Amino acid sequence: MNPTTIQIIATCLFAVAVLHTFSTSIFQNLAHKHPNHAGLFHLLGEVEAVFGFWALVLVLSIGLMVGGEESVKYLESRNYTEPLFVFAIMVVAASKPVLVFAEYLVHYITVMVSKLFRLPHHVVNYFVTLSLVPLLGSFITEPAAMTLAALLLKDKVFSKTSDVKLMYWTIGILFVNISIGGSLTSFAAPPILMVANAWAWDSLTVFKLLGAKAIIAVFVNAALVTLLLHRDIPNFEIKKLEEAMPVSVQVIHLLFLSGVVIFAHHPVVFIALLLFFMGYTHAYSKYQSPLLLKESLMVAFFLAGLVVLGGLQQWWLQPVLEGMSATWVYFGATALTAVTDNAALTYLGSLVQGTTDEFKYALVAGALTGGGLTVIANAPNPAGMAILRDHFPEGSVSALYLFLAAMPPTLIAILAFQFL
Repeated sequence: MNPTTIQIIATCLFAVAVLHTFSTSIFQNLAHKHPNHAGLFHLLGEVEAVFGFWALVLVLSIGLMVGGEESVKYLESRNYTEPLFVFAIMVVAASKPVLVFAEYLVHYITVMVSKLFRLPHHVVNYFVTLSLVPLLGSFITEPAAMTLAALLLKDKVFSKTSDVKLMYWTIGILFVNISIGGSLTSFAAPPILMVANAWAWDSLTVFKLLGAKAIIAVFVNAALVTLLLHRDIPNFEIKKLEEAMPVSVQVIHLLFLSGVVIFAHHPVVFIALLLFFMGYTHAYSKYQSPLLLKESLMVAFFLAGLVVLGGLQQWWLQPVLEGMSATWVYFGATALTAVTDNAALTYLGSLVQGTTDEFKYALVAGALTGGGLTVIANAPNPAGMAILRDHFPEGSVSALYLFLAAMPPTLIAILAFQFL
């Protein structure tokens, strides 16, 4: 290994960025203590802003060392299709008509299963929310699925109970199932999206490799927690959903969503579709809620920063990963995902040349498996945490209890991905 000075600086900044992800709470506290600079500290306290911020530092460093022209040339050499796509798909998929369509689906499946098997509707709803909704994430994207599931659980479970055990088990299962539930397609889960183009993985390939195993793990996790806690799940009156959303509006939104997915590798097309979509939502604003622009932009900013910082890490990553067996890669990725975002791991792995199919499977499967162990492990987790946090004691979710609650479903995922 003979790294250049810029490569060494980039690696140091990448390490600092990883450490920064653990320190975001410090900056949030500083924002409260120093209100005059609260804006800056809040920015530095956002997990999604970390890699983008340190990517800016890298670009400025390159400009100071070798000139602004080289700095711009490096920026233009990176491929930003995935971050742009994530932004577009999140905005469309998390729109109100799409979420209403998904909520209708959950509602009618709950009613049908409850009547068919003569089971309590609140227990069936709990099971469906923790199983079907995460799998829907493969089509409406993981962030949208997390938002929908968290809102349903907040309304039907968290707002009606003070049982801390139930809340931790539920959020642990939710985080793990969302992470693995997006693996039926190539565009919904960030760790898959970041390698799909480089490794020529289409949705059929992803489903064959990961999808069937993920479905089994998701249903087993949801079934076990439902059986274990069915007596603790709060009851609620089942209500007929109001037909306030025209079917035509839902269909048009689903068509926009399909168009963005179909042209996922053509940013000029899907950004144009996004602009038309935003115009349509403005024209029919009475059927809309505010678009998820900030959250979508922050996730895209995170991924773009990762693309910039990650582009100079191959010099040390290649020799480290070349000597590892597929099993070591899988368990290493599962463990490392707990301390850094899983999309970061898979993107770095995609930079390694000459990898085998076994290596690729192990890296992605491991990143998906560990995506529920911590808040920072998977990009949608902070969204779910923000929706549900207030119902926990003192409005705070213990990182230790979350880790412990997520361990059993993570072990189920390990069994599915390693032995099925």
